[in-house]
Formats: sequence, C-alpha cells, structure tokens
Amino acid sequence: MGGFAAASLLGACSVVPVYGNPATSAAQQPPHHFFSVDWWTQLVNPTLLEYAPREFAQPAYDAKGEHVITLTRDGFVRSVAPGGEVAWRFRVGNRFYAGATVEDGLVYVPGTDGVLYALDAKTGEPKWKYAAGEELATTPVLAGDLVLVASQSDTLFAVKRGTGELAWLYRRDPPTGFTIHRASAPAVRGEAVWVGFSDGTLVSLDLADGGVRWEKSLAPSGGGQFMDVDTTPALDEAGHVYAASYSGGLYALDAETGDVVWNTVAQGITSVLVHGGVVVVTGDDRLDAYLGETGKLLWSQTLQERAAFEPVLVKGMLLVPAQRSLLFVDPRTGQSQLAWNPGDGISATPRVVGAKMYVLSNNGYLYALRLDGRSG
Repeated sequence: MGGFAAASLLGACSVVPVYGNPATSAAQQPPHHFFSVDWWTQLVNPTLLEYAPREFAQPAYDAKGEHVITLTRDGFVRSVAPGGEVAWRFRVGNRFYAGATVEDGLVYVPGTDGVLYALDAKTGEPKWKYAAGEELATTPVLAGDLVLVASQSDTLFAVKRGTGELAWLYRRDPPTGFTIHRASAPAVRGEAVWVGFSDGTLVSLDLADGGVRWEKSLAPSGGGQFMDVDTTPALDEAGHVYAASYSGGLYALDAETGDVVWNTVAQGITSVLVHGGVVVVTGDDRLDAYLGETGKLLWSQTLQERAAFEPVLVKGMLLVPAQRSLLFVDPRTGQSQLAWNPGDGISATPRVVGAKMYVLSNNGYLYALRLDGRSG
C-alpha cells in the first residue's frame, strides 16, 4: 500500500533505552545509526523556581540564509546561524504556543501578545504587524497572497502578505464549560481551507473570502466538556480529510462535502498525520495508527501518562515528542526503538531539513542532529 506497511499487531508499550545528551556523556550515546549531534546552543536561561519548563514552538528554517528560527518561552524570536551562534533576536515579551513560518525573506511570527509579525529574515526588523487582539496559537500558513493564523479564542485570521492588512476572518463562539488550551491550524488545498474549533466543529471555508463551504460537528451528541477539534486537519490523495474531537474521536470525512466516511471512539487525540494510506494519531497517553480507507486499528502504544505531540516521519522512523523525551518509533509496528531526553524532555515537533534535524528541548537548548537512520 506504499508508505509504511499495515501491521495488525497492537504495540504494547515496552521498556526502551532512554539516552541523554550524546554530546556530553559518552556512556549515554545512542547507536550511531540513529543520529549524531553536530552542535547545540543554550537559548533560554532558567528562571528561579521554574517548574517543568515547556517549549511548544517548532523551529522554523530559513533556507536562503541557512538559519534556524526559534520562538521560545522567554518571548524571544531568534535567528540561529550554522554552528549555533545567534544572528539576531526580536523580543515579543510573551511565551509562544506555535512556531514561525519563513518564506521569501520574511519570518511570520504568531504572537501570544495578539500580534502577527512579519520580520526581515536577515535582520529581524519588523516589516509589518497585524494587531489581531487575540492570542495567536498556530504556525502561520501561507496560501497565495494570504497568511492564515488561528487564535486561542476560536478565530481564524486571513491577513494579506504584502501589507499586513486583514483580508477576512472567521469566528465561532466558544462553548460553555472546559476546553483544551490548544488550537487547530488551518489546512489548505486549492481554493479551500479546513480548520477545527473548540465547540467540536470542523469547518471548510473558501480561501478567497472565508465563506463557509460546509461545517460538521465531531463532538459527542449532547455536548459536554472538552469537545475541541484542535487537530490540524490532514488531507489524503483519495479526497478525505481527517480530524479528531478530543472527546468525540477520530473522523474521516469527504473533503468536498463533509460527509462522514468513518469514525472511531478513541478519545484524547490532539494531532493527526497521514502517510501512505495510514493515519497516525497522538494525544494523551496514546500513539495509534489506523488504516485510512476503513479506520481499522493497525497498532496502538500506551505512553504511560505522557502526552504525545505532533510527530514527524523521516528516514524510516516516526519521531514523536512525548514530553519526557523524543521517541524513535518503528511506524510499521508502533514499537519504540529508543528515547532521547537531552534535558527536561521535548514537546516541540523537530524541524527536519534534508539529513539534518533541529530539536528544541524543554529546557531551552537548540540541537542540530545529523540523521543516520535507514531511508523511508
């Protein structure tokens, strides 16, 4: 079926070796065929009495300047040169929930201060700012001449790339009761946008003006707590869109009509990845794989009270940030091969660029790894 093979086995969580920083401890070096460390640099100084630090923003990459762009919990945007030297920094002042996007010499930064920034990738100087007035919580998505970014307050903003002016917005009323402190980033294909909201609804919009194409409730009947659709929708080549409600399970829908193809009752899902006809989901205590066509469970791994964040598939391995460590998982079986914890764990999705990977640890260190795994 292409991609990684479907396996019927349920991958029970087994004890896997946990390695620390291979750059500082020879005894803890992982097998060389997984990765090696090129360099590392400390970006964030620890704060007195800080408990369980978390870095949620995926590093971005400026291909033209070959710099890594990081957004960290101390409120700084940094451009990090090859070797780990900080080329420039820009202070926003609030921690970040999502990473930046870089294209055509501009860095688009989603600020929790309610501002979307466009910074010069060479200097860090602002080119324009859009004051959304709401905490921005998703990595900006570039679609034609628009920048799309969602807020914690259930608003999707479409901003003009050239000027920073608002093109359109789509807002839903938050539900009563408790919600998850996350947000769905929009997915774009052609002239359509798909995005989820905390009231349990998945919506498809027209890219040009934000008009509603269709909307579908993925929440359990009768409502309740934690109905959020915080997963970024994932699209396959068969015309399906996949998304999950935290309390309502995983859904496969027709991307054009919103009709339900299948759904599961698995709860606690917060991210969805589609590859080769297989749907991989992560969330609270769980890492699962389903057959995209039918929803059949292929394998499942329990993560022992850990929350797994957005994974990435590279070099034949599924890399899963799981708070305490970065898991290297065999995507055919769901079995963890090793776990790497350079200090305080990893919550942000790594950024893969060719044979290199940039990892931001929860204690504010940026690592450049060279991947040596089998090709996938």
